[in-house]
Amino acid sequence: MRFIHTSDWHLGRLFHNLHLTDDQRFALEGLVALAKEVKADAVVVAGDVFDRAVPPTEAVELLDEVVAELVLGSGIKVVMIAGNHDSPVRLQYFSGLVVRVGVHVVGAVAPEPQGVVLSDARGNEFVFWPLAYTDPETARSMMGRDDLHTHESVLAAQVASIRERADPRWRHVLIGHAFVRGATASESERPLSVGGTGEVSAEVFAGFDYVALGHLHRRQEVSDRVRYAGSLLKYSFDEADDVKSVTVVELGGDGSLAWEERHLPIRRDLTRVRGSFAELVAGAATASHREAYLEITLTDPQPVLDAMDRLRGLYPNILALRRETSPVPVEGAGRERETRGKTTEQLFAAFFKEVTGASLSEAEARELRDALAELERERREVEA
Repeated sequence: MRFIHTSDWHLGRLFHNLHLTDDQRFALEGLVALAKEVKADAVVVAGDVFDRAVPPTEAVELLDEVVAELVLGSGIKVVMIAGNHDSPVRLQYFSGLVVRVGVHVVGAVAPEPQGVVLSDARGNEFVFWPLAYTDPETARSMMGRDDLHTHESVLAAQVASIRERADPRWRHVLIGHAFVRGATASESERPLSVGGTGEVSAEVFAGFDYVALGHLHRRQEVSDRVRYAGSLLKYSFDEADDVKSVTVVELGGDGSLAWEERHLPIRRDLTRVRGSFAELVAGAATASHREAYLEITLTDPQPVLDAMDRLRGLYPNILALRRETSPVPVEGAGRERETRGKTTEQLFAAFFKEVTGASLSEAEARELRDALAELERERREVEA
């Protein structure tokens, strides 16, 4: 059985007020092409298909296009689960419409997980167990269990039910959406819970021939048979140095396993750039990242007037602009800072020095006084 493991598409995502639908379509067209190239029997999507419970119309249309091309256009089965960003009800409804043509979607947790039996070209049968994400409170209601208070207990209960019914003659693939303890997270994931109750142990998945996980956006191997494919695209600047991929899995009828990471084409990269304003201007013509989505950090010691607008003429896809500041040691850390008796001007000057490491110049102090005087005049006019 050859299948592609992917997850965390987050269709409909906004990133710094930018719609990423065109970027997602470009990558998913590459996924469809890859599935045809490797002659995949199935594509497994391990949750967070959409970025929010009520996705925009164009996101729903994109999913429909991709699934139709895989299933109707190429005869490739699709097995998909809901993640913590998805609406269980909406995905479950989608399942009822398309299961007859080879699309298997599980949006909501059930008292007993149901397997999806797929056959490879040799006639070997493999069972895929799609376990949609759910929180413990919902699981207690849906599964009729009062003892489920953590995400690990929910998964353990579902897995125990599977083990009771799994035919040992077949190969078994589990699809889940979870945070495995010890795995590496990134800034773009929504926490499953607070206080660590959302984490699960990798031991929960023992005994399966392959475990296809979603939720964490960095591709990573939990164990030799438990793996995160990672997100479709980079969804935070924290992921700027990551390389996104999908996992092509080859599972034999005898339980043998091999997998390979395959990169998808991207419409535009996402990266971080650091330098002075002058350096960035001088290097724009030859910069390899000129068209990328950028977070720029300026290293100039003084503020640069209209830096964003001026740089955007050279780097059209700047999404964030930051200013580098040097950390300044603070004497007497932990004691309450004395503010009584100080004017607004004195407080701002102290704050400026703490952040930048330098005192206000005479010109800056004069501008500050003028600005404060103008604010005071406006306040009096309002109160008059």
